[in-house]
Amino acid sequence: MRAGRPKIGDQATSDVVVRLRTPEGRDEWLYCHSAVLAAGSTYFADRLSDAWPTCQILGSRYCVEVYCQELDLSSHVTALRFLYAAEPCSRFGVRGALGVLQAAVSLGCAQIAAACAGYIESAPWDEADEEEILRTVPCLGAQYECILARLRPIDPAPVARIFLSAFRHATRSSAAGPARELKSAAQEQLEYMLTEDDDAPLIALDNVNVKSQVKDCVTGLLSRFSDFLASVLTKHKETSLAGDIGELQQELHTFVCDISWVCQILSKLEMMKCIVLYWVGVSSDVVEAVGAVCPGYDYLKTSLKVVEVSAKVLEAVAFGNIVLPTEKRQHMVNVWISFARTTKSLIVQTDHDDDDETPKANLDNEVWQGLESAIVSIVLTLPSNSQAEILSEWLQSKHVRYPDLTEAFEAWCYRSKVAKRRLSFLSNIDGVS
Repeated sequence: MRAGRPKIGDQATSDVVVRLRTPEGRDEWLYCHSAVLAAGSTYFADRLSDAWPTCQILGSRYCVEVYCQELDLSSHVTALRFLYAAEPCSRFGVRGALGVLQAAVSLGCAQIAAACAGYIESAPWDEADEEEILRTVPCLGAQYECILARLRPIDPAPVARIFLSAFRHATRSSAAGPARELKSAAQEQLEYMLTEDDDAPLIALDNVNVKSQVKDCVTGLLSRFSDFLASVLTKHKETSLAGDIGELQQELHTFVCDISWVCQILSKLEMMKCIVLYWVGVSSDVVEAVGAVCPGYDYLKTSLKVVEVSAKVLEAVAFGNIVLPTEKRQHMVNVWISFARTTKSLIVQTDHDDDDETPKANLDNEVWQGLESAIVSIVLTLPSNSQAEILSEWLQSKHVRYPDLTEAFEAWCYRSKVAKRRLSFLSNIDGVS
């Protein structure tokens, strides 16, 4: 305090009493000085002027009554105390400063309000702070909207740049330490950016530039995966993998996890075609590599991730989102029926052999059901003779319970039985089987 500056509460020098009153009956008296109040507050300058005829007299002092809510009373007291400070201090918490800001705006204390606004604008906020700020600041006037700058919607161009930069991190080769954490965070936040919930996705799903660069990143990931598969299969045929098995298992698992995640993103961007066409081409190599690197019970979680990717690919084909020739559809069904059946039987066997209550590796039932439904749908799109081959092999398998092709079997029986009658208009019906 500067020497000679009056102090709030000093009855000896006070010439005005400020009475803070609330609807609940609180009545706080503060002994103040009209010169200080009028200099720092337009509200008190008006109330203490000759133009305000209703100013009461309390004893030998003027009395100014100020009405406020119970929750705002302490903020009003603080604002009045700041009028006596050489330099307003607002560094006592975001919500505390927000309360004083409201009181300062109400009392016309421009310097105090500016100090509080500057502090709030520059301070870190938690979620509760943000909600309170959003509730309060818009009611204070346009000059305080600068506080909301960090919460305003961002322009599309920076969003696209951040999305693409994060996508590049999310599809890079596995790394250690902070790089791995960044990759995981990037994948998580990219999913959130594209999620359509109460709010629209942060990135426009029809952004051609974004799709083009996403496709380039995915192509790079798939190219590295192809090189990895080729290396594994070459080593498997020429030498033993025993010395490198642990590292190869981890690398294969990382690749498949990344591809599974990419499927989620591409599905939201309606770009599954590039990965479907790729997965069709490498299906046999993937199965062979898994068998070489993760045989039997070893690294079952990798096999499950492969099933997860295949389910997404097959669903895209089954729903008609991606059109494939008959030969490729039949090839996919044959490969993944066998792989899914083997993986499912391993899970059942693991559950049977292990008596402990530790969580077992598995997929959500929705994934298994989605894969089964997709297989049935694709089988029913194939020529009758191709369906017969698949169903015959399925009925002879000891793992006939999964996938359950009963629906396809029933449809095939009906179609086969009525085929000649339904196609009687064809001249070569005798040759139709």
